[in-house]
Amino acid sequence: MLASQGSFSQTIRDPLRDTSQLDNCLCYLIGVTPPHYFLASFIDLERKTLVFPEASITAYAVLRPARQQPLTSFTVCLRSYTDLTRAHSLFSYATRKADNELLLFKPKPNQYSLYVGGSVVTFSVADNPVPKLLPEHICVSWESATGIVQLWLNGVSLPRKGMKRGYTIGPEASIVLGQEQDSFGGGFDINQSFLGEMTDVYMWDRVLSLDELALVQNGGRLSDPLIDWQSLNYEIKGYVVVKPSW
Repeated sequence: MLASQGSFSQTIRDPLRDTSQLDNCLCYLIGVTPPHYFLASFIDLERKTLVFPEASITAYAVLRPARQQPLTSFTVCLRSYTDLTRAHSLFSYATRKADNELLLFKPKPNQYSLYVGGSVVTFSVADNPVPKLLPEHICVSWESATGIVQLWLNGVSLPRKGMKRGYTIGPEASIVLGQEQDSFGGGFDINQSFLGEMTDVYMWDRVLSLDELALVQNGGRLSDPLIDWQSLNYEIKGYVVVKPSW
């Protein structure tokens, strides 16, 4: 039934002129988010682990921090479980200016390297003739004011080292688990890929106190992390599987 003229007024939109409506319709039809929307998905991965089942250059996880900001200090903690004896990446934070802006790397089974702004310090632990295959809890911190780097392995502090005093880590970061970035978001090398399991990944924009480190090692949670395993914005690429933790 047609409404009589003058009973109401209605504005008819020309879909060819109303480009925002057209963009929205097209996006929803093909199942993607319209370009002017941002949907962040924060997932609780408590008691969950990321399993990297095989060496590759296509399997990794992209982490998106709560804030993109310059860093003059940080602490990164994670648990790793692997039987790799070759070099591999544990945490890769690249900027467009520096691929090794912040990199936690394991060149050998008894060595742990931290890169900041392209510089590196390496920590060594005593060789064990009969090594036990156990998960490792690793925390590493750096502060610009002194350049001091600290690394804790399963709650034990290794001798402190220093580098990049006065440096500021860039804010626009590509953060990757499972691969070592030789360019922003890419440049992967299969011989540096991670093979194993990783869980409880956290990052803060400050150096944690000893009490805070003990709390984190025992599964406690601290406020205001940049990366929070219990509220994680992440994306899996390739063959990476989420499973219950060990």
